[in-house]
Amino acid sequence: MRQIDCQQITAAVKQLCIDANCILPDDMRRAICQSCDREEAEVGKSILEDLVENYRLAEEKRLPICQDTGIAVLFVELGQDVHITGGYLEDALNEGVRQGYVEGLLRLSIVGDPFRRENTNDNTPAVIHLRIVEGDRLKITAAPKGFGSENMSALKMFKPTASLETIEQFIVSAVNEAGSNPCPPIVLGVGFGGTSEQVMLLAKRALLRKAGSRHPDPFYAEMEQRLLEKINRLGIGPQGLGGTTTALAVHIEAAPTHIAGLPCGLNMSCHVLRHAEILL
Repeated sequence: MRQIDCQQITAAVKQLCIDANCILPDDMRRAICQSCDREEAEVGKSILEDLVENYRLAEEKRLPICQDTGIAVLFVELGQDVHITGGYLEDALNEGVRQGYVEGLLRLSIVGDPFRRENTNDNTPAVIHLRIVEGDRLKITAAPKGFGSENMSALKMFKPTASLETIEQFIVSAVNEAGSNPCPPIVLGVGFGGTSEQVMLLAKRALLRKAGSRHPDPFYAEMEQRLLEKINRLGIGPQGLGGTTTALAVHIEAAPTHIAGLPCGLNMSCHVLRHAEILL
């Protein structure tokens, strides 16, 4: 049984929150640069060039890539042979978020109640997704999520008789209706299967994949490419000002489901698809 102290976890999460907000992952950098080369609209190309300059300056000056530093979403994979010492895991994670956002001078965006709207003043509590896995390691992925894109989430409980064309039309229409709100170019996470709550988590987990990576199942890989092409033909373009780059990538994740259902969940990310991870 391997022991990991809560103080180590807190320190790790603190740094993850700062790094995720200030350093855009390499896969997203490549995706933006490649789309800049392909973009056909003059205004769209200019905006993409600005996005490149923005993420370079953010890393150089250690400033947030976006003013909306998001709600802290933590994906935690806890090895079953790990024993947490010195406190409770959830407390350690939230303390790391608190330190990262307060000491890192990141915007504090969380209210303690959805109706009474009083700011918690430390960006906690985090949204924590915990999995128990084999082994004696602890993996933590911080994925701050801004709400311009989060507000564009969508859920549709299709009947299993729904055609592929109908399902894809729902997905493309959701992006079209979102327009400029999620700050395109977007990365679209799509979940299929499970239950209503599971499919939305699948969609969000899909955003953790390397931008532009393909699903190992050819059926879903082909759907990802087909949806990407359809979305980029919408003409929404970078920041909604027109162009051929509305989405940088479409990622699909699927799970088993009930014989009577075919859930479909969508989670969009703006071009600032932030994530940072550590393995303790």
